[in-house]
Amino acid sequence: MSGFLRTDSTRVVDEAGNPVRLLGVGLGGWMNMENFITGYAANESMMRAEVARVLGAERAEGFFDRLLDVFFTDADAELLARAGMNSVRIPVNYRHFEQDSAPFTLLEKGFERLDRVIASCARHGLYTIIDLHALPGAQNHHWHSDNPTHVPLLWQHPHFQDRAVHLWEALADRYRDNPWVAGYNPINEPADESRTALGPFSQRLLSAIRAIDPRHILFLDGNTYSTEFDVFTEPWDNVVYTCHDYASAGLTYGGPYPGFTRGTWVDRDVLEQKFRQRTEYCRRTGTPIWVGEFGPVYTGKPEVDEQRYRILEDQLDIYRRYDASWSIWTYKDIGLQGLVTVSPDSPYLSRFSGFVAKKARLGADKWGATGREMPEVTLAVQELMAREFPEFSPYPWGREDWTRTLLMNILYAQPLTVEYAELFRGLSDEDLSDLADSFTLDRCVVRERLVDTLKRHAG
Repeated sequence: MSGFLRTDSTRVVDEAGNPVRLLGVGLGGWMNMENFITGYAANESMMRAEVARVLGAERAEGFFDRLLDVFFTDADAELLARAGMNSVRIPVNYRHFEQDSAPFTLLEKGFERLDRVIASCARHGLYTIIDLHALPGAQNHHWHSDNPTHVPLLWQHPHFQDRAVHLWEALADRYRDNPWVAGYNPINEPADESRTALGPFSQRLLSAIRAIDPRHILFLDGNTYSTEFDVFTEPWDNVVYTCHDYASAGLTYGGPYPGFTRGTWVDRDVLEQKFRQRTEYCRRTGTPIWVGEFGPVYTGKPEVDEQRYRILEDQLDIYRRYDASWSIWTYKDIGLQGLVTVSPDSPYLSRFSGFVAKKARLGADKWGATGREMPEVTLAVQELMAREFPEFSPYPWGREDWTRTLLMNILYAQPLTVEYAELFRGLSDEDLSDLADSFTLDRCVVRERLVDTLKRHAG
């Protein structure tokens, strides 16, 4: 490697001016846990509180510490390097760095955990991008910002914004001299309905970070879950404007590919049109393109999964033609999407597979469900909402998604956190270690075809 990365017109380059196309994975489920990745229900902080109720605070913390210790190690970094990757996007939850009960008081333990993985990646030639995936107050409406409601309060309360700035100042100060950190991704998938707060807050974050660390690239997500960029005017120096590019046909409810998904035709041309729409700002302003998240989900049905791999091949080919960098979602999970998956006969899935099946039956996880589960209830409520409130179309995704979020991802999901936690009752410390160690690489299954596909396109 040759020093710090920076932007140069449409490219990212090293200090010698050599182009660097960032190709990698997102480390979802590690310092920002997600329900479909590790198998719990609802949002992370609620789940942790319930597990602590059952195990006690000390034993619960010990379990989660061990899980985080084994989730990503040198062996995982080595696998990614062998697969041709050169970068890892690291999502983090602010709760690792401060507590709501003690705002602005920083926790060294969270920084030390992040240090470990950044150093591990560096040893294997992997750049890292630090991604604040869950901000104080929640920057979007859904579980992955650790939001227990459907209201992103970050945009309404200056207190939450002040805390986010304070945390980024601390992160910038800690990593300002580390050239293996490619840059900072300050807000994952913001959703500012007013379209008046994100632009000024992004400017505030940029100014605060640059006052401490003028060298690292900032990776700025667009509004509405990183799909809209009208909040930005002239591009800022050394900034990459980040899009997320999930293909509807590759989601759980996706139809055949090529074919119709919920009444809309999707083929390679449509994928390219959507990509061009999401990268219009980058192409118009002559700034680098980085697809911060993309990737289909897999069903275990050979015919369907063959179509998912075709979607992936088409997207990767499109990205290469536009010289776009990318970070696929996600590295490790319990089977839906990861390059690496927990073994079905592991202690973890042996204990929790029935619970995961119940979540699937209820459609309690938004990612991994169709939104049509339990039709005798779900569709009846959707039909009532359509009949009684035909003009209601709330931000960001309209009436159907809003109803689904409240009904399935909150009303069903939150009681499920109690059931998940109760499955820990009576376990010994050795049992807890075995559960956590199920996520160790040598006990997991590598999705070889997915790894080989990425390696081929990274070559």
